[in-house]
Amino acid sequence: MIIELKAEERLDDLQRNGYQIIQKKDGFCFGMDAVLLSSFAAVKPGEKAVDLGTGTGIIPILLEAKYEGEHYTGLEIQDEVAEMAARSVALNHLEEKVSIVKGDIKEASRLFGAASFDVVTSNPPYMNDAHGLKNPDLPKAIARHEVLCTLDDVAREAAKLLRPGGRFYMVHRPHRLIEIITALTKYKLEPKRMKMVHPFVDKEANMVLIEAVRGGKSMIKVEAPIVVYREPGVYTQEIYDIYGY
Repeated sequence: MIIELKAEERLDDLQRNGYQIIQKKDGFCFGMDAVLLSSFAAVKPGEKAVDLGTGTGIIPILLEAKYEGEHYTGLEIQDEVAEMAARSVALNHLEEKVSIVKGDIKEASRLFGAASFDVVTSNPPYMNDAHGLKNPDLPKAIARHEVLCTLDDVAREAAKLLRPGGRFYMVHRPHRLIEIITALTKYKLEPKRMKMVHPFVDKEANMVLIEAVRGGKSMIKVEAPIVVYREPGVYTQEIYDIYGY
């Protein structure tokens, strides 16, 4: 199958299994948060995983490259973005392992059925109405701000989608940590692991990675943080290892 790129698109090398991904030249592109989430998450052999708000499809594709799960699904509400993600799946010949579904996170449990996945991942919009101006470009605004779904929507649907004991992995912003934990526990998703991400060793964290278990007992492990840069423009060895360089 020949996958044609549109004039406004480009191909990026994922440095994994020879995989590539289609992205808009001037659109919202995946960032380090998606790569870190795919490394923090785990999908065991035979497990099924779904990524809520998958965008370019980066997380299901990276998870398939790293783990031996049975199947990976990406859910995306924007028609054009979902179509682009599906072409990336076809480009990498992953149609039997990765599916892209067009749909609304708020309707995820109705689309897929309750308790239908072992793993749920999400890199949701970080900002709510209290956090600055929305991007005037709608696709970017949807990716960054809670335009079409809220943190509560993501937690609720993740809990419904997971089998008992299933795992939810999310990357978000530390300034919303209280909201995150409140939303997770509201829907019986018990936080079990947390890892902060710092741009430099002496700078405050700008990302947080969280694993929660549906119906888990109350106990959380705060893991050693990730430091992204050793010096300006130079990644730490841990980041090089995560990217597979």
